[in-house]
Amino acid sequence: MSAPLDIEGPAAPPRANGELVFTEPWESRAFGMAVSLCEAGALTWPDFRSALVARIASWEATAAPDEEYHYYRLWLAALEDVLGGLRAVSADEVSARARALALRPAGHDHRGHEDHTH
Repeated sequence: MSAPLDIEGPAAPPRANGELVFTEPWESRAFGMAVSLCEAGALTWPDFRSALVARIASWEATAAPDEEYHYYRLWLAALEDVLGGLRAVSADEVSARARALALRPAGHDHRGHEDHTH
């Protein structure tokens, strides 16, 4: 697998000073899901990258001139495309899970070590 941190061009994740930039917690979760699934062999990085490039190209071709670019929305849509294509999970299931994760309170993933309840 070509590591997602090494990619360049339109599929490259946003960075600041060489570090990945996530503006909302769900973005890092979506990133982590795709990377983890690639590392686990559930999908291939070339397939995911191709889906991401296609999503970005489609957005560029159809976006209104003043429409804001949201890289990780396209990232998540590409993940849905690949997982749906593999029939591993439906796009509706991925969307529902993503919405559930997005509604979790800030700091949910960063509890103290003494709190082990879920």
